[in-house]
Amino acid sequence: MARRKKIYEGKAKILYEGPEPGTFVQYFKDDATAYNAEKRDVIEGKGVLNNRLSEFFMLGLNHIGVPTHFIKRINMREQLIRSAEIIPLEVIVRNYAAGSMAKRLGLEEGTALPRPIVEFCYKDDALGDPLVSEEHIIAFGWASQQDMDDMIALALRVNDFMSGLMYGVGIKLVDFKIEIGRVWEGDYQRLIVADEISPDSCRLWDIKTGQKLDKDVFRRDLGNLTDAYTEVARRLGVMPANATQMTKPTLIN
Repeated sequence: MARRKKIYEGKAKILYEGPEPGTFVQYFKDDATAYNAEKRDVIEGKGVLNNRLSEFFMLGLNHIGVPTHFIKRINMREQLIRSAEIIPLEVIVRNYAAGSMAKRLGLEEGTALPRPIVEFCYKDDALGDPLVSEEHIIAFGWASQQDMDDMIALALRVNDFMSGLMYGVGIKLVDFKIEIGRVWEGDYQRLIVADEISPDSCRLWDIKTGQKLDKDVFRRDLGNLTDAYTEVARRLGVMPANATQMTKPTLIN
């Protein structure tokens, strides 16, 4: 596909104008960031893995009736997606205490929660994506009460799907975040899962060993991030373990 007009560039992805109205081409970069981009690096092959894994998860959600923005994968780094008005919130589902929740509430990391907990953060890097309540969301007009109910229902359905999928390959879904967008079909609005679902946006721990297979490997300097993401892809049967090595040309002496 010919390169098109750039619409937006974020920390991990670029959006280009799509081939048809109402579509974008989403390109997955190799950039890795943490702590609101205070820590950053380029991890070869990361974009390829996240593209393929996000495709896998979005297709699975579409199959069980959870609407997403995903249309099709174009190549190893790009996918065609449906355009949507993104609600300016990160929707976080937590099954175990980890990261900011563990620190905020003084819980031991890995503590099982009594039930999945849904949290919302306002998407603003300059503010550090602060945690907000439903009262804030409705008062500032970011979403209506009906939107809130629908977002929670969508997030919990994603959690059910992802938890079962990961458990089947020996991985614990500790928590994850998604973004949700609005689309219109005539006068009817509905909410869909947007952005991506990948080890960048999930905490994934090996059930037996507790080994981290997500972006915490980069955040906490626990090893090679590509190796961790490749292990997730390998267990799910998404792509060959050596596929990312094809992204770099071989120097012939």
